[in-house]
Amino acid sequence: MALLPDAGYTPTAEDLAGIEEWFAGYDAAAARRDVDAMADQAVFPLNLVSDDSRGEGAAAQWDRRQFVETMTHVMGDGSEDITFDSVRTPVFLSAAMAVVFTDSTMTANGATQQLRYADILVKQNGKWAFQTMIQGGWGDNLR
Repeated sequence: MALLPDAGYTPTAEDLAGIEEWFAGYDAAAARRDVDAMADQAVFPLNLVSDDSRGEGAAAQWDRRQFVETMTHVMGDGSEDITFDSVRTPVFLSAAMAVVFTDSTMTANGATQQLRYADILVKQNGKWAFQTMIQGGWGDNLR
């Protein structure tokens, strides 16, 4: 993981390892399409920020039920072969808050797509959890 310019807190090697460990667990749950395990790694209500098909900003808050229902629909039934190759850049605002930018190549049934998104993670009781998901193109689903 690369670091962006100083944002007020210099992460330790343990901080960086914790973020990497969190994403490894989340990515493994996503690969299994285990939406409940993905939800276990969130703080609810979860904030979502995007833009819609008209180019307007959109935001929503989901509870766990909304997250599980929506992600179950989005992730599909597992019949599609999907892989992600991701590079993550965390920006630590403190020892308990980080904004993580992800550049990812998604391959689904042989077709690739570039993705860029950000997650805001918070540390609670010594464990990271995501609290905000930010990605373009999902706003029509947030209204």
